[in-house]
Amino acid sequence: QVQLVESGGGLVQPGGSLRLSCAASGLPFIIYAMSWYRQAPGKERELVAHITRTGRTTKYADSVKGRFTISRDNAKNTVYLQMNSLKPEDTAVYYCRGENELDRRYEYWGQGTQVTVSS
Repeated sequence: QVQLVESGGGLVQPGGSLRLSCAASGLPFIIYAMSWYRQAPGKERELVAHITRTGRTTKYADSVKGRFTISRDNAKNTVYLQMNSLKPEDTAVYYCRGENELDRRYEYWGQGTQVTVSS
């Protein structure tokens, strides 16, 4: 059974930092590209950051460039999202997504973790 389990969300003040983790199990993590998405109330889900299976290539939404960093540890089957200089507009549920780079029919989502940026 494939599972993607996010953790690390919470309440933080503007300007603060959080580190999200997504632990994967039940899949060959090494061949999965991993992404973080977010969805704010009343808005569509949007891509925040993406990392290829090797970790050599990353991409970010313009709104988070220079503040967020995606990374992965293939030995631990885990992808991370380091979020710095957080703003109230970063408030959302953050989701982890895995996509099989060799067969894109296979994709999986985590259950999400809430991030709230407020004073």
